[in-house]
Amino acid sequence: MSFFEVIDPVFATYVLGNAPVKRLATGFDWTEGPVWFGDAGCLLFSDIPNNRIVRWSEDGVTTYRQPSNYANGHTRDRQGRLVSCEHGTRRVTRTEWDGSITVIADRYQGKRLNSPNDVIVAPDGAIWFSDPHYGIMTDYEGAKAEQELPCTVYRVSADGGIEAVITDMQGPNGLAFSPDGSRLYVADTGRMFSSDPQHIQVFDMVEGRPVNGRVFHVITPGCADGMRVDSDGNLWSSAADGVHCIAPDGHLMGKILVSEMVSNLCFGGHSKHRLFITATTSLYSVVLNRRGIQTS
Repeated sequence: MSFFEVIDPVFATYVLGNAPVKRLATGFDWTEGPVWFGDAGCLLFSDIPNNRIVRWSEDGVTTYRQPSNYANGHTRDRQGRLVSCEHGTRRVTRTEWDGSITVIADRYQGKRLNSPNDVIVAPDGAIWFSDPHYGIMTDYEGAKAEQELPCTVYRVSADGGIEAVITDMQGPNGLAFSPDGSRLYVADTGRMFSSDPQHIQVFDMVEGRPVNGRVFHVITPGCADGMRVDSDGNLWSSAADGVHCIAPDGHLMGKILVSEMVSNLCFGGHSKHRLFITATTSLYSVVLNRRGIQTS
């Protein structure tokens, strides 16, 4: 059986028939938040219910941090430092080069954040993160607790100021900027235990802020969670049957098929053309004829 499905003929040029999907590691409970460290030749990702961050390299799998405060999404800032969303402490942190932890955000207007989920860095260096309630709704990915704030997307400026920039979503989740920073994509996965619409929205970025939000694409089967963008502006999104590639105009181009529900993904490898995929209990990868926009 083929490991991909072509819907737009152009997608056939994105995949390589002799570079199949590989399972790199398994035995986890719910994997999330992959981030590539090219300078260290490794990938970090979260095994959320087991309260740890895992390190994968060609030499094998080790535990990078445990406990991880039920870390979920990760990215690297403009200086290459690890930035993490933590469900357990309801905060966003940065790991400094000496291993110490700096808190980027844990409150807004005096109230505790919900459970920061995904995080990205804008071209101007500001840190953007989504704050749905998934980590405090049950004890599986954190600790069940009272929700003090609406589900929101926040922006943290270089001077540490925090601003609520998207406030009308039920459950903002995955985030991604277009290569030139002119667009912001946000997955709204809705409220847990309800039937809210689940879709990807796109916003135009004007003077560093999102405007003109509208529905960009609806993933099926499943819903969008983690997302990344390639160098031509195509959006690669998680889905129930794998990874979907969506053109800048919003039409589905094709799918990378994975045997488990996919949660998140990132580009990496020596040329940023290897797609790493976190999917339920396992970590996968596939080499593509595309390059991600990561710089590390």
